[in-house]
Amino acid sequence: MRWLTGVWRAAKVIALILRGHWRIRRDLQSATAEQRGQAVVQWSRDMLQALGVDLRQHGQAPARGPLLIVCNHVTWLDILVLHACGHARFVSKSEVHHWPLIGTMAAAAGTLFIERSSRRDAMRVVHHMVEVLHAGDVLAIFPEGTTSDGLGLLPFHANLIQAALSAPAPVLPAALRYVDAHSGQTSQAVSFVGDESLVDSVWRTVCARGLQVHLAWGEPQTDDGRDRRAWARDLQQQVHALWQGLGGAARTDQTNQPL
Repeated sequence: MRWLTGVWRAAKVIALILRGHWRIRRDLQSATAEQRGQAVVQWSRDMLQALGVDLRQHGQAPARGPLLIVCNHVTWLDILVLHACGHARFVSKSEVHHWPLIGTMAAAAGTLFIERSSRRDAMRVVHHMVEVLHAGDVLAIFPEGTTSDGLGLLPFHANLIQAALSAPAPVLPAALRYVDAHSGQTSQAVSFVGDESLVDSVWRTVCARGLQVHLAWGEPQTDDGRDRRAWARDLQQQVHALWQGLGGAARTDQTNQPL
């Protein structure tokens, strides 16, 4: 009776979202940055548990900044997974800011919002990212710019990599893969691509059994004289290698070049 499991998990998720929203209004407005970061990490871990997602880390998560994390992007869960390993400030599409409850929580976690269709707004966000890195924070981005089907990587866009060059700050590659623990195959329960709705994706996730997410950390690196496009290509190859190390297939999409 998977739907019963789904209903129970969905109820716990809703309760956690409401509790998180209430805590933002009551406690986090006056909290220190460290206290807010700790609250985000614990809430994300609680959320993964409520969703029935088993997180497995491979390698060492970053302890402190300044640092820019680059990772492949599969689904809405990715941010929770990375937050559960340590607080980072994300760059997210502007639409998220307007989502009920979730937008408020994302803003409280320090998210930078970007209008993806606007090059001018990208320049504004890069400038803000540099300020965040100068402050010694950890930033995280998904250079593919959109979610994938989890069966390969899309090309990395280079525009936000400019922040690491301008700061300057090291970049840490990371890779995610969602797995059905029973079959060992890539799980499609978390899929959130194309015309799939967030509600459908969440429902499949809470109904799934044996859902694992594997997160592999690479090693921090500097630009070593590369421009943003060359660095983006190299980072894509490194993230792809990490992803393959998690059992991903050999396919990668090279049809487009980084911006």
